[in-house]
Amino acid sequence: MILCALSLSVVACGPALAQTGPARCVAPSLTDGGPVNSHTRNVETNLRPPVIRPGDQPRTLAEAMRRYDVPGISVAVIHDGRIAWARGWGVRDLTSCAPVTPDTAFQAASISKIVTATVALRLVERGTIGLDRNINRSLHSWRLPEDAKLAPDGVTLRELLSHTAGLSVHGFDHCYPPGAPLPTTVQTLDGMPPAANPPVRSILPAGAQFEYSGGGYMVTQLALSDVTGVPFAQLAQTEMLGPLHMTRSGFAMPLSLAIRSDMAFGSAHGKAMPGNYCVFPQLAAAGLWASASDLARLLIDLQASAAGKTGHRLSPGMTHAMMTPVKDNWGLGVALYRDGTPRFGHDGVNPGFESFMEAYRDRGDGIVVLTNGGDGRRLINEVVRAVASDYGWPDMVVPASKEKPLSLAQLSKAAGHFEGSGLNIVLEARSEGLFARFAGAPAATSERLIPLSPRRFRSEALGITVEFSPDFASFTFIDGAPPMKVLRVNGAPPVAKSNGS
Repeated sequence: MILCALSLSVVACGPALAQTGPARCVAPSLTDGGPVNSHTRNVETNLRPPVIRPGDQPRTLAEAMRRYDVPGISVAVIHDGRIAWARGWGVRDLTSCAPVTPDTAFQAASISKIVTATVALRLVERGTIGLDRNINRSLHSWRLPEDAKLAPDGVTLRELLSHTAGLSVHGFDHCYPPGAPLPTTVQTLDGMPPAANPPVRSILPAGAQFEYSGGGYMVTQLALSDVTGVPFAQLAQTEMLGPLHMTRSGFAMPLSLAIRSDMAFGSAHGKAMPGNYCVFPQLAAAGLWASASDLARLLIDLQASAAGKTGHRLSPGMTHAMMTPVKDNWGLGVALYRDGTPRFGHDGVNPGFESFMEAYRDRGDGIVVLTNGGDGRRLINEVVRAVASDYGWPDMVVPASKEKPLSLAQLSKAAGHFEGSGLNIVLEARSEGLFARFAGAPAATSERLIPLSPRRFRSEALGITVEFSPDFASFTFIDGAPPMKVLRVNGAPPVAKSNGS
């Protein structure tokens, strides 16, 4: 997941993409996308946005895909410990107009990190690499520069996998077109051309806080290759993708024939990306291509291990460690959803692609959704909402609800200055509502947040819903973004103001 640069008027993920040619694809036949049943028809006809307004009716998937400029979407649903169904809708690219099928591979972006973490934990179980040792003891071709103040004992694999190592480089958003020169892992870590990112270095105290770092996963990638002597893409194939029969998945560059035979191309604003997609040499952090069905197989394997079954990629004990919070809502490579029944997963954003997967820890239910452009995450949320309602998963996604009027006194509890997860936000209570703006931004940029309950608010501009803690000392993204926590940094909220202030 490359956490998008959030703005109150736009969500910008990655570099601006040049546009080529208008989309002229005719919608494929429904049978082209895979099996049709009552559950798939529910997705096709019963989508709802998070906020229901008077007179709103459910909309169709086709309408929502047009609204959000998403050419293609692939969904795999897990129920009772197996893939209940998987199918695609729309087209995998805007040139051939070929249909999305259950086997279509998409860029999974930061979902790559779950595969990386699972490979790493397998090596921990074998004693090949230490979970709580200084990672420099496992690095032979490069070393993380020492920082006596921020990391006096170095950083550990546990910290790297849980984003608590205090390292720089949130994510990698530079688009390398197919065929362009690519940086080596060491060039990426040192920020040397052709790498386009800053060097990966300590910027916060190791182990003290959650700070998402794709850079940390590149340190992990190099360490795994160094201790095994095997290139990362091959290691992931041997340890994970092959044994789980993830035949439409891979990190290898160039892409395998199996992937190239049925792969999605990225798009933006309803138009094809130049070059069709970006290449991400930062494999462990963002380089995985996968089908929705393959990712469902990964989730099923982890669910089985979490249930105490042996013979899976990780032992039950290691899976328990993976799904135990280290800081906030993050375990070892997985986001942890702890509201309601425990769940785990990840999302992903690469230019032209958005993805999401989430599964219950203690029962065999879950979902994977992959898209190839437009405002894919908003469409994903509506699809997940429809599937969760269909299968009776009330805590999988925020249910569609009406705006709830709140008093000025209630709104004032949420007001204040909040920082965290790359955000610096001021919330101001007024008689006409709760307003949000970035710290230092003009008041004219403020957005009115829609109250869904006394502690839940929706930003329509950003497409996210947040929930405040009972004491209003923090809020957490619960819809439209990973479960990041943002903390209050002032002792008291601003004085509530009336209309016209």
